[in-house]
Amino acid sequence: MTQFSPTELQVMWNRLLAVVEEQGQALIRAAFSPIVRECGDISAGIFDLKGRMLAQAVTGTPGHINTMAEAVKALMANFPTQTIKPGDIYMTNDPWLASGHLNDFLLMMPAFRDGRVVGFTACTSHLVDLGGLGMGPEGSDIFDEGLLIPPCKLVDGGQINDLLVEIVKANSREPIANEGDIYALIACCETGADRLVGMMDEFGLEELDGLAEHIISTSRRGTLAEITKLPAGTYRNRLTVDGYEAEIELVASLTVSENRIDLDFTGTSGCSKRGINVPLNYATAYTVFAMRCIIGPEIPNNAGSLEPFRVSGPKGCILNARSPAPVAMRHVLGQMTPDLVYGCLHQVLPDRIPAEGASSMYDLPMRHAPEVTRAGLPGWAIELTHNGGTGARPAKDGLSATAFPSGVWGSQVEITESVAPVLVTRRELRPDSGGAGQFRGGLGQRLELTPANDQAFLLFLAVERVRNAAQGRMGGQAGACGRIRVDDGPDLPGKGELRIDPGQTLIFETPGGGGFGSPAERSREAVDRDLAEGLISEQIARETYGWEGPA
Repeated sequence: MTQFSPTELQVMWNRLLAVVEEQGQALIRAAFSPIVRECGDISAGIFDLKGRMLAQAVTGTPGHINTMAEAVKALMANFPTQTIKPGDIYMTNDPWLASGHLNDFLLMMPAFRDGRVVGFTACTSHLVDLGGLGMGPEGSDIFDEGLLIPPCKLVDGGQINDLLVEIVKANSREPIANEGDIYALIACCETGADRLVGMMDEFGLEELDGLAEHIISTSRRGTLAEITKLPAGTYRNRLTVDGYEAEIELVASLTVSENRIDLDFTGTSGCSKRGINVPLNYATAYTVFAMRCIIGPEIPNNAGSLEPFRVSGPKGCILNARSPAPVAMRHVLGQMTPDLVYGCLHQVLPDRIPAEGASSMYDLPMRHAPEVTRAGLPGWAIELTHNGGTGARPAKDGLSATAFPSGVWGSQVEITESVAPVLVTRRELRPDSGGAGQFRGGLGQRLELTPANDQAFLLFLAVERVRNAAQGRMGGQAGACGRIRVDDGPDLPGKGELRIDPGQTLIFETPGGGGFGSPAERSREAVDRDLAEGLISEQIARETYGWEGPA
C-alpha cells in the first residue's frame, strides 16, 4: 500500500468533499420535481468497501444523509460485492431501510477501477407522489401510503429496469416528474462513481482502504476528544408536541460517558393511528445531527464522527415505529428531536444551546381535487416546503423563515405558480412572531394561497407548533404558534385533509423561534432596528422591551 504524507491525505480528503458536492449538484440540476431542484431535499455520499460513509455533500438534509449512512450497509448485505457488475445500481424506498417514508428513493452504485469494486456512491431524493392516499397523515398503515419497493436492482450492467420504472410511473399522479427524478438519481450515482475513480487515477490510489482509515480514525479521535470535555452523567428532557389525536410526550435521556454519548427515548408516547409515526432510523438521523451541531461541529460528517453517538428507543414508541405503521409524515416529529436533545444538552452547555425553534418544516403537499380527473382534466401534485423561525442563539438573534434542522430551502413563489394551478397572493415575514429576549427569536412567515383557476385543490396538513410554541431559554420568551385558516374562518388543527375551493384563500402562518435571555437586556439599538425593519410592533417594543419612543 502506498504511504502518503498527512498533507497528501488531507488533499485527498478535501478532494472527496468536492466529489460528493459535485455529485449532489448533478442530482439537483437534473431533477424534475421542485422539491428536489429548488429545495434541495437530497443527499449524496461516498462509501468504502465496508459500507462506511467517507464523505457527504454539504447540500442536503440530515434525514437523508444520516439515514443513508446506514442504508448502504443494508443494501450491501442484500447484494454481496462478488455478485456486482460494472453499471449496476441498486434501489429501495423501504422506510425502515432508507429514510423513513416511501417518497424517498435511495440508490447505491459500485465504483469500478481496473475491474475491481473500489467503493460505492449513494444518493437519496424525494419523489413527489407515489400513489396511495398521497403525502399526508391520513393513512392507517404503510399500505395506504403508496408503493413500497424492497431492495432491488434498478440498473443491471448499464441497462435500466424499464418495468420497474413503468410500475413507479403507473402508481403516481406525477409520472413524468417521477421518471425524471429517477434518471437524476442515476446521474448522481454515475457522477460520483466517475469522479471517485478519476480521483484515484490522479493520485495513484489502487484502493481506498488507507485513505478511508485516515478519514474515519481522524474524525473519530476528534469527536471523542470533544466528548471527553463534557461532564459525565445522564441528562433528561421532555417535550410536549401537538400530535394528531392528542398531544404527544417526547422524552429523552442523554448519557455522556468517556467514549460515547447514548440517547434513549424511553418514556416517549406510543404510536399514533395516523401517519406521523417515525422509524428509528429517521429519529436517529436528526438526533445525532443535533448533537453533532454542538459537539465537534467543525469535524466532517462521516462514519468516524457518527460512530460515538448511539440512539435507542422502546419498540412501538412513536420515535421507533415498527412496520406496517403509517409513516408518511415522519418528518413532523422526527424534526422535533433536536429541540428535545437540546433540552438535555442545555444542562451540560448552557452557553452554547439555542432556544427552541419552529423546527419541523411546514410542509404543504397538495394535489388536484377528485373531480378534476373525473372530468378528464390533467391531474397534478406538488409538495411545498416553508419554514418558521429558528431559536435565538446565546449571542445572536434567531434566523427568520429558515430551515433548521431540515436544511430544506423554502419553495419559491414563481416556481410554485409555474408548475401547479396555485396562486400565491402574499408571502411576508410575520411581525412579532419571534420570541422576545436579549436575543430575539427568528420570525415565521405568512403565506396566502388560492386556486389559480376554477378547480379546487386538496391540501394535506401535518405541521407542528400550532398549540405548543417554541420555548425560550435563560429568560427568553416563547415564539408565536403557527396558525392555519381559510379566509376569515376559525383556526384549523395542524393535521388533516383540507379542501380549498375557487375563491377561497388559505392563510398559513409559520411559527416563530423562542428568545434567549431576558428582554430587558436587549440593546436599544437592536430594538430600534427591529422597529425600523417592521420585525416588531411599537406595542411589543413598549410593553415587552421597555422602549420609550424615538431618541
